[in-house]
Amino acid sequence: MVILFVFSFSGIFAQVEDAWVYFKDKPNEASYFATPLNMLTQRSLDRRERYSIPLDSKDVPIEASYVSKINETPVSILARSKWLNALHIQGTKAEIDALVNLEIDGNYFVASIEFANRSLNGSKPSKIKNKIRPKKKNVSTLTNFDYGNAENQILMLGADTLHLNNFTGDGMQIAVIDAGFPKVDSLLAFKRLRDNGQILGGYDFVNRSTDYDTGGSSHGQIVLSIIGGYLKNGVDGATSNYVGTAPDAKFYLFISENAPVEVKLEESLWVEAAERADSLGVDVINTSLGYSVFFDNPNHNYDYNDMDGQTAFITRGAEIAFSRGMILVNSAGNEGNDPDWPYINAPADGPSVLTIGAVKSDRNIATFSSYGPTSDGRIKPDVCAQGQATAIINTSSNVSSGNGTSYSSPVMAGVIACLWQAFPNKTNAEIIQLVKESGHLYDISIAPIPTVDYQMGYGIPDFSSIFASLNEEELEIDNDGILFYPNPSSNRIHIKFPKDINTLKVSIFSISGTMIFKNEIERTNPDVDISTLSTGLYLLKIESGKEIKEFKLLKN
Repeated sequence: MVILFVFSFSGIFAQVEDAWVYFKDKPNEASYFATPLNMLTQRSLDRRERYSIPLDSKDVPIEASYVSKINETPVSILARSKWLNALHIQGTKAEIDALVNLEIDGNYFVASIEFANRSLNGSKPSKIKNKIRPKKKNVSTLTNFDYGNAENQILMLGADTLHLNNFTGDGMQIAVIDAGFPKVDSLLAFKRLRDNGQILGGYDFVNRSTDYDTGGSSHGQIVLSIIGGYLKNGVDGATSNYVGTAPDAKFYLFISENAPVEVKLEESLWVEAAERADSLGVDVINTSLGYSVFFDNPNHNYDYNDMDGQTAFITRGAEIAFSRGMILVNSAGNEGNDPDWPYINAPADGPSVLTIGAVKSDRNIATFSSYGPTSDGRIKPDVCAQGQATAIINTSSNVSSGNGTSYSSPVMAGVIACLWQAFPNKTNAEIIQLVKESGHLYDISIAPIPTVDYQMGYGIPDFSSIFASLNEEELEIDNDGILFYPNPSSNRIHIKFPKDINTLKVSIFSISGTMIFKNEIERTNPDVDISTLSTGLYLLKIESGKEIKEFKLLKN
């Protein structure tokens, strides 16, 4: 009797489901367009103007009266997206289905409902295709340069060229959307970021808290270290050298991932975080997260056909984020060795997302790196960076190493920020295309049909070659600025004169401070011969009547 009673009692409780409810419109669009600062910060609006991206209905918040009406029902609201004009809700199927009958002033305002359990939407599972394994290619390694333990992952991409030319992420904003950032407020590795005011803020969307520098997972903290970490041996007690790929960038730290679980809500929270990043004027988003077949509720799993760039909620959000002018860098996934699911995850399947695979220190593919192509035949991942034995900074502020596309993604994201700093008039699409075309597997002899590798994509990009290929006029400098190029150089450098200056004093020093060269040059003859210098690193000082600029010069 007791067993029957318990069974009967439990049977009266219906299953709670996750779903998205989509609204038909945004009645107050006009008022928001008239006062855009009620939607976006000035920095965000400036980005829209710079790249000629108009405001549209996606920028307008969800209609408040619709949210209030939903709140009057038994369902719970867990997240919201203005981009997709949707709420993430929980309730019984009957409670959720009833929402389509809600109305205000005689008007129905719910456009559609999408259940996370797609069997409730009438969808049918698709068969998973066999993965395609690419042939490996031998690639020569690059010359080393002193970046401490992070040296190999930086030099592999040619990021040192950007840094040598003073493009280190200064003025760029990066949002790291991840699982937790414990000790970022205290670890020595982030002291430089704190001292320089480079951490602009953050938010924990999982717990709806401003305490973003906490959390049970250190994953986000490690990801941040790869981009912005800094240690100098002997300074402040540091015992190692380490430099992130964009050490002078500014950061927002957002938690969307609830590490102990894998639930659909995390996709919605990620979209919320991306919307916040857009409203703040962020330039680059790094996401070392992905969603596919590992949800706690197996009814919520995707299949391979869903990796089409338009099915997953998070992927649809990522595509809108790109349309706002940001660059999204995302890890491909670590399932390359999984016989059941070797594929990329969402939102890495997004057409506009720059998806990053992982290679080893010798530039060969890391076997765990997830495979493409997408189910609709697009090349993914797009490019690769070091993701095996990647130098990281752990929760003790010690330099360590780790494996995963979670780490190759931030390596790439930082360098992307530095490149965009150098060429700020390039659109996000143009920057991404430059990166793809510089990949070692992108065969320009048969472009626009590139070499295809379903685990490495276009291969390992060469940011040094990108920088060299873009001419001087594409560099955004102020009228009084001084510039020289190329760097590195083997024979001569060209000095870019600032406006209204006809004479410059140029000096070259060894690293120890010994003057090697000094001369006064004229605008009519702006080249300096460095062919007699030995290979190595030098300090270059250029003086005008208005300013003194110092640069690092690499002679190769």
